[in-house]
Amino acid sequence: MTLNIQFTFDHKKGTQVLNYFAIKEGGEINKMKALKLVYFADRYHLRKYGRLITNDEYLAMRWGPVPSSVKDIAESNDFLEDNTRAYSITYVEPSDNLILKSVGNLDEAVFSESDLEALDFSWNKFGGLSQFQLVELTHCYPEWKRWKDILDSQGSCWHMDILDFLKDPSENVEKCFQLNAEEKQLKEDQIIERSHIESMWR
Repeated sequence: MTLNIQFTFDHKKGTQVLNYFAIKEGGEINKMKALKLVYFADRYHLRKYGRLITNDEYLAMRWGPVPSSVKDIAESNDFLEDNTRAYSITYVEPSDNLILKSVGNLDEAVFSESDLEALDFSWNKFGGLSQFQLVELTHCYPEWKRWKDILDSQGSCWHMDILDFLKDPSENVEKCFQLNAEEKQLKEDQIIERSHIESMWR
């Protein structure tokens, strides 16, 4: 059974994670690469600290896991609310269909120390890979593999369960923070409790 675990997206963090990776790449970055680096940062942060950096909703797509609202910011598309667009375009903007450009200095104040730790982890571990290498790598993780067959047969996109981020890949790839069985259960309980508490305030 998949629980309905949702959190309120933080559009400032969503903008700044993209800005972080664009700056690290030299001022502009392939959008797909940036989204995959955000995923790895989120996987690390969820496993170590029990929450996602931006509280985004993840979708399983043919090109791997995708942080939905961060993708909207990267594309500056029509799904963005006015306040999100007004903020995001002062820091990042798509220069074409494939490239995202940094246009403002990184605002580190929106991040916690653990957020920055996770972003640094993702960049240091995976920043040297191409977007296609990152896509192939994300296909090794159980949260995406759960949807592989239905994506192959039906395509489209499917809502991912972030609790699956706590599962280890069967392949010999980076786990993004090691957890034992007891720690996984504690993190799962923590995530479910946070989601329940936040739902009462909506």
